[in-house]
Amino acid sequence: MTGELVRDIVTGALVLVGAIMCFAAGVGLLRFPDVLSRLHAATKPQILGLIAIMADVAVSSPTVGTITIAIAIIVFQSLTAPISAHMVARAAYRSGNFDGAVLVRDELAGREELGEERHPGHTPE
Repeated sequence: MTGELVRDIVTGALVLVGAIMCFAAGVGLLRFPDVLSRLHAATKPQILGLIAIMADVAVSSPTVGTITIAIAIIVFQSLTAPISAHMVARAAYRSGNFDGAVLVRDELAGREELGEERHPGHTPE
């Protein structure tokens, strides 16, 4: 096997993994019932898919500039996606736009600044 063939196989595998992860994120956004579940689907597989695609870009064009940009994209997306998802989840929790029945543990239940009246369908433990 030549180096080009190995690089093409690795590139194909990384693109396939990235596409599957991004597709899973899209399906999760459409299929999951509430905001908190959708945020989980939007962040985790999307970041893993992006990492696979950026690794593919770095493998297919292994220059210092390409690898540096790919690492920067991965780092900044890995920092911003979870933070933005946390802020959206916090806003959904505070406004009561979530299904309280699917929560395993609600550590914010009973906090004064949130108020019990904002959480229909939720029964604190």
